[in-house]
Amino acid sequence: MGLTIRQKADRIGGFRFVSVFLMETLAKWIPTTPELEAKVLFGRHVWVLAQHADQLGRRTGELRAPAQYSHPPTEGYVRVLETLASSAGTVERVAAFYDAFLPDLERRYREHVAAVDHIDDEPSVRIIEHILFDLARLHQEREAFAAQRPDLALVNAQWPAQIAALAAGEKEVVGERPVAQAAAETA
Repeated sequence: MGLTIRQKADRIGGFRFVSVFLMETLAKWIPTTPELEAKVLFGRHVWVLAQHADQLGRRTGELRAPAQYSHPPTEGYVRVLETLASSAGTVERVAAFYDAFLPDLERRYREHVAAVDHIDDEPSVRIIEHILFDLARLHQEREAFAAQRPDLALVNAQWPAQIAALAAGEKEVVGERPVAQAAAETA
């Protein structure tokens, strides 16, 4: 896929928006989650997502967008994020975030990497490959959490399945900006 610099900046900025949103969601969940093990899990992953947001944000500056530029997702994808954030209860939060949302996000990162020219956009590819490595570690830590707290096993899979279906139903994270709007925003 031959993307323009603006399109590359928007896509990376869209991934940054998602990273910031996820970081903020986990941070909001920490004080309202009673289980210490879940608080620690979320806390570790707030930091990881903050690192992702920073790396992606630095890349947007290299792509002629403002540094730390976040491009809002499509309305449908915002609904997915808001539905995820509305998860109530530790079991539902863990399942929705780790078992439903993160696999979809990983898929989107992989599709992006597969679609871009690896020579032309090597810095973005390297950042996303690093993020994918980290996301695999997040899954491992989630599995360790599940082994440590088997009492917090998911009983009803409807909630994470709903999140997964909503996410899968959205074709794109980021919509295209009109050229005039893009020029005004970067001027």
